[in-house]
Amino acid sequence: MITPTYLLRDIALGDHSVFQYLEEAFHKLANEPNSKNEANYEYHIRMFHIITRSALRREIQHILQSELADDRQYLVDEYISNVRKIGRHYRDLRRIVNVPTIQKEMFDYYLFGDEFMSNQFEQHSFYLHRGLQKMHHSDFELSKNEILSLVREEIAYKRSKGYLVVEEKAQDKNRWLVHRRGAFKKYFEGQLLLNSRKKKEGVLAMQVLYSLAAGLAMIFGAALTFLFQKSLGTFTMPLFISLVIIYMLKDRIKDLSRLYLVGKINKRFFDHKTVIRVKGDEEIGWCKESFDFVREDTVPLRVMKHRDRSRIVDVESRGVGEKIIFYRKLLRLDRVALDNSYGDYNITGVVDIIRFNVSNFIKKMDNPEIPLYYLKDEEFEKISGEKVYFVNMIFRFKLDNQTSYRRYRIIFNRRGIKKVEKV
Repeated sequence: MITPTYLLRDIALGDHSVFQYLEEAFHKLANEPNSKNEANYEYHIRMFHIITRSALRREIQHILQSELADDRQYLVDEYISNVRKIGRHYRDLRRIVNVPTIQKEMFDYYLFGDEFMSNQFEQHSFYLHRGLQKMHHSDFELSKNEILSLVREEIAYKRSKGYLVVEEKAQDKNRWLVHRRGAFKKYFEGQLLLNSRKKKEGVLAMQVLYSLAAGLAMIFGAALTFLFQKSLGTFTMPLFISLVIIYMLKDRIKDLSRLYLVGKINKRFFDHKTVIRVKGDEEIGWCKESFDFVREDTVPLRVMKHRDRSRIVDVESRGVGEKIIFYRKLLRLDRVALDNSYGDYNITGVVDIIRFNVSNFIKKMDNPEIPLYYLKDEEFEKISGEKVYFVNMIFRFKLDNQTSYRRYRIIFNRRGIKKVEKV
C-alpha cells in the first residue's frame, strides 16, 4: 500500500498525529493485555515507523529541491529540530510499556522500533549531508556541524542501548548490522505489504472449450465413419483403412479447434488471477496477469510510436525482427474495504512493484569488451570498447478513461545492468 502521508513537523507535534494512535495503543495494552490489544499495539508501532521514514525521505527531497538559500537553511534547522522531537517523544513512551503487565515479546517490538527509528535518523541525515555537499555547498558549510551533531547523538544513543552501529574496522565487515537492518526493513515494511493468493484464470472456460473441440472432432469422425461404413460395408480392408484415416483427421481437427478457440478466449482471459488481502484474510481486490510473445503487426500503433525505433534498429533486425513480450495486468481495488482495513490511516492506493529478471538474457550475451584500434602517432593503439544490449519497455497505464504512456530503456551486458534511462 502507499504509505499514508504526514509532514515531519506534524509527526513531531505529537497531538492529533500518529503519536496519538501510538500512545492510545500503548495504554490499552498496559491496562488490558489481551491478544486484540497486542495486535493493535504492534500494528501501530509498525505504521508509525514506516510513516516516519516516508516523512523523512520527503522532507529531505524537499530541502534539496528548494531553490532559495534562506528557505533551505530554515528547512534544515526545522528538520533537525523535528527529528529530535520525534525521537524524544517516542522514547518517552517507554515508561508506558515498561510495566509488569507487558510481556517481553511485546516490549521487544517497542525496542525494535526504537532501533529502526535511530537507524533512519542516521541514514537520512547522511543523505541530507551528502545532498547539500553536492548540490548546495554554501548551505552545506553552514549546516554540516548541526547535521553531524545530530548523527553523533544517535550513534551515542545506540551505543548506550546496546544497539549495533557501523564499525570502521569490524572483523565481520558489519555483516550482522546489515542483516539486522534488513530484517527490520522487512518487518516494518511488511505492515503495508499485500497478501495474495494466485490461481489459474479461466480454468472452467478452458475445459469447456476443450470439450467443444473434442465434440467437433467427434461429430466429424462419426459422420465420416457412418458414410464410409454405409458405402464400403462392414469389416472390409478399405473400411479399416478409412477408419484409421478418419481417426487421424479427427485428432488433428480436435487440436486445431482447441488452438483456435483457446486463441480467441485468451484475448479475454488472463493467465493468473491473484486475490489481494490485507491483515491475513480481509479481501480488498484482485489482480489479473498474462504474458505472451506477440507479432509486431498486433502491437497498437500508439505503442510503436512510443517505441520510436531508429533506422539502425530497423536495419539490424531486418529479416529477424524484434522479439516483443506482451505483459498485461488488470488491478481492481475495493475502496470501501480498503478504508475499513486501515481505519485511522488514509491509504490512497497501491504501490505496484514489478521485478524484471535479466539473468537469463545475460547468460547468452557476447563478451562485454570488444577490442578497438585507433591511430596514434603513426601507430595503432588497442583499447577496449563496451558491448551492450538494449531492452525497451513501454508502459501503458489506464485508469478509468485516462491513458498515459512511459518508455524506459535498460542498457546492460554480461556483467549486469549498466543503466536504466527514461526516454
